[in-house]
Formats: sequence, structure tokens, C-alpha cells
Amino acid sequence: MIPMVSVVGTSNSGKTTLIEKLLAELVRRGYRVATIKHNVHGFSIDHPGKDSWRHKAAGATMTILASPSQVAVVEDVAHDHTFAELAERYVRDVDLILTEGHKRNPHPKIEVWRAVQERGLLSKPEDGLIAVASDRPLDVGVPCLDIDDAAGLVDLIEARFLGGRRR
Repeated sequence: MIPMVSVVGTSNSGKTTLIEKLLAELVRRGYRVATIKHNVHGFSIDHPGKDSWRHKAAGATMTILASPSQVAVVEDVAHDHTFAELAERYVRDVDLILTEGHKRNPHPKIEVWRAVQERGLLSKPEDGLIAVASDRPLDVGVPCLDIDDAAGLVDLIEARFLGGRRR
């Protein structure tokens, strides 16, 4: 089973920016990483008038867009899939999956927290919280690293989830 770590936090806390930094450091260390981003509001990668959009508009349940360097799948689904369901269905040949969204998922979490938010953490250690990335030190029962310390966070991820998995 591929290890999965979720980056959680409130809107505009810096989750995507942290994931970008974690990805860069993980790739620099030789890991292959997939990401899954949940968007409760929905999204579209198809554009009206394009061939793939026309396929879906004509009734295709699934459309696969393929090029020499990328593949994308547009698929109708019956329910909002969990990260585990998405990983099982689509993710292959990676060492780690980083996720964003689904704040209350059951996977290990790194929470992004900023003092300006003036609120408590969304997660606790019993919810799977393994670390906090923050702009201010916090005493919350898990490691609290500087929000810009991608290397330190990757050290933690490596120690807990990637022991010897590097390809």
C-alpha cells in the first residue's frame, strides 16, 4: 500500500504552497510522488467545443485525453470518492501520495497553521495529526516546524513513511 499524507488547513492558509515545497524536496531526494486534490466545488478540465468535451456532451461516461507526455481521465462518478478509493483506482508506481482537501479524512495529516487565522487547530493527534507547519511555535503534542522548513517536514515523512522506498 502506498503511504498517504494529507496537508490540511483552512482556506488560504498555504496548503498548496507547502505541497509545492514538499514535492520539490521529495523529488530532489529521489522519490516519485502523486498528489490528489479534492475540490468540493467541482472543476472542469474540458473546454466547450474541444473534441473531448464534445465526447462527454454526446454521452461518454469516461473520456481519456492522451498525449505523448500526459494522460487525463474525465469520468462520471456516482459519489464523492475518498482519497483511498482514488488512490486504489488511479495511482500507480509512486513512493508517496500527498493529498489536499477532505480535512477530516482518516490519513496522517500535516496541518498548516498561521497566527493571523486566530483559531485553534483543525486536527488533533488522535485525528491523525503528525505535525504542524506554522509561522509561530506551538505546543500541540506533535512536532511543530516552520512553515518554510520543507526539508524538516520531509525528514519527518521519510522517517515515518518512506523507510527505504526510494526507487
